[in-house]
Amino acid sequence: MSIAPNINTVPTILRKAFTSIIVVLYPYLVYQGIQVGIVWLAPTVLASLLLYQAYATQALQTKIIKAICALVLLLGVLFFQNITAKLLPTLIQLFLLQFFASTLKQGPPLIERFVRLEFDELPEGIVEYCRQLTLLWSGFFAINAVICSVLAIWASPELWAIYTGIMIFVLTALLMLAEYIYRHYRFPDMLIPDIKTTARNMLMYSRQIWQDVQGK
Repeated sequence: MSIAPNINTVPTILRKAFTSIIVVLYPYLVYQGIQVGIVWLAPTVLASLLLYQAYATQALQTKIIKAICALVLLLGVLFFQNITAKLLPTLIQLFLLQFFASTLKQGPPLIERFVRLEFDELPEGIVEYCRQLTLLWSGFFAINAVICSVLAIWASPELWAIYTGIMIFVLTALLMLAEYIYRHYRFPDMLIPDIKTTARNMLMYSRQIWQDVQGK
């Protein structure tokens, strides 16, 4: 039996991989663009990706949102190049804040949705802990959004690029590691999956949970 991936899924995987690379490298691309006088290039490439995604998607709401975001980016490139180019990390943090925080209101909290992938029955105290953890991540994204905005407006391009391109990922990894260690202390009798299993489940089911949160 062949286990080769469906050839029809290859273009989708490649597009998602390319988009992810652009987002991760975005601060570096903007910084280099500022240095050589082509700061407009990175947001223009991102706007092009958004326009293509708007064209390709079937969901009308998603199509409209992506098209509007692309239009705002292009207008920003014309009139406010430096600020527009440096606002993407702020927007990403605000998006994550909204995504996490919205589940606190409508329930169940986002972290609980992932935890239920690993347990048939949630041990006592886990539900409240998941809510507290979702609130913690929401606060983390809110603080990051403020820092990214301040750096985009007032800091040097070097400092902005270091924080948005390196420090955010370092801080995110540290928070995840600290929580994983604390989880063992908080629930010493619970059989906690290893980080690899947790990460695999998050990757496998993130789209499903995203659609569930959006009510699709």
